[in-house]
Amino acid sequence: MAIWKKKAKQFDEPYKVSKAITKGNAATKLSMIIMGFGNIAHKQVIKGLLFLAMEAAYIWFMVTSGITNLEHFITLGGNAQEEVWNEAKGIYEYTAGDMTLLFLLYGVATVFLTGLFIVTWRANMKSAYEAECRTKEGKHVNSFREDFKKLFDQKLHWTLLTPPITGILVFTILPLVFMICMAFTSYSKVGDHLTLFNWVGLKNFATVLGMGNTIGKTFWSVLGWTLVWAVFATFLNYILGMLLAIIINRRTTRIKGFWRFCFMLSAAVPQFVSLLLMRSMLRESGLINVMLQNAGIINSPLPFLSDPTWARVTVIIVNLWIGIPFTMMQVTGILQNIPNDLYEAAKVDGANSVTIFFKITLPYMLFVTTPYLITTFTGNINNFNVIFLLTKGEPVPVGYTAGKTDLLVTWLYKLTVDQQYFNVGAVVGILTFVILAIVSLVTYRNSGSYKNEEGFQ
Repeated sequence: MAIWKKKAKQFDEPYKVSKAITKGNAATKLSMIIMGFGNIAHKQVIKGLLFLAMEAAYIWFMVTSGITNLEHFITLGGNAQEEVWNEAKGIYEYTAGDMTLLFLLYGVATVFLTGLFIVTWRANMKSAYEAECRTKEGKHVNSFREDFKKLFDQKLHWTLLTPPITGILVFTILPLVFMICMAFTSYSKVGDHLTLFNWVGLKNFATVLGMGNTIGKTFWSVLGWTLVWAVFATFLNYILGMLLAIIINRRTTRIKGFWRFCFMLSAAVPQFVSLLLMRSMLRESGLINVMLQNAGIINSPLPFLSDPTWARVTVIIVNLWIGIPFTMMQVTGILQNIPNDLYEAAKVDGANSVTIFFKITLPYMLFVTTPYLITTFTGNINNFNVIFLLTKGEPVPVGYTAGKTDLLVTWLYKLTVDQQYFNVGAVVGILTFVILAIVSLVTYRNSGSYKNEEGFQ
């Protein structure tokens, strides 16, 4: 705690908004209402006019459409398209109804623009107070040209970071907030709520997390399988890939490059091609069943993809075939960096191969690859390709929206794209993020990397 206080004091901001409001002169305080007034009063005319123009643009936007957007955001409309008889023309005409989806989108965008205006207003207050303080202290007050040059010198980081931050806000944060808001609405084909919908609070979360309905039962079933799949897909790949790398990396193994090349062939083929090929081979009339029947090993086709247990085991095994080569290459570089002195000292002390593995190799590997494991675990929870291209989540029980091999991410796809349960899909997306965040945080805090950082600090 003392370290944080020291850092906060070291980087204390001299020109705070609170100081500008409480200690600023009349021109600075007037900038709270008329943005840029403080800068204009201290001869920073162009900067002051820019702040004023931003305020005028925001006020104009709010008057023309912003306030209406916020009202619609709160109510989400409710006027449906109506058929009205036109006596003069002798025909029925249709009145335009409300588009609730646009109301929600425009409302979220207006909230974002309001947040951007607040940031600009704070910058205006800081700038006005800085100009006032520098004038009182007899220091030089920068002109607009000097401030502009600083954007390519002392404040170059601002210039470089502005485009990517803007892109993240517009193309990532805004859609995420829009999706989160959707989770609290009735936006779904159920009850024909695809055009007009309203706020329903936490009703969708109760539906997904409850056990008294089909959606709730499906969620807990899919969540359980998703975690089982992620554990097996991550740690089996890791352990088997590490063992394979150790075997190839031994001094007694010849032509190491050839063996690595053989195992990397599966990674060289595009994943979707391999998965579609495996799906074709594993069908009841596929190549594998036909060969086994012709050889007299089996009498009837094996249900690789049609039986729930067989299908789950199949996707795990196929994922091993795809994932082990990548783990092998990741681990190979780390194995080659473990000091040989450790192994030689262990052998002198009488340690066998198993003891050396658990006391030297495995701890070293886990310490270095914990971030990789967290990333892989997260990726496997969201591993859309393997499940969807291999089984499409099948087999699917009658009346259910997800199959026995569906993960949360493939179920989310089906809920939104196939079945148009957008509100439930948004809830599933939020819960998936929460689960990933909790698992990643717990794993990281229990890892050696976190403990090392704590000790370093």
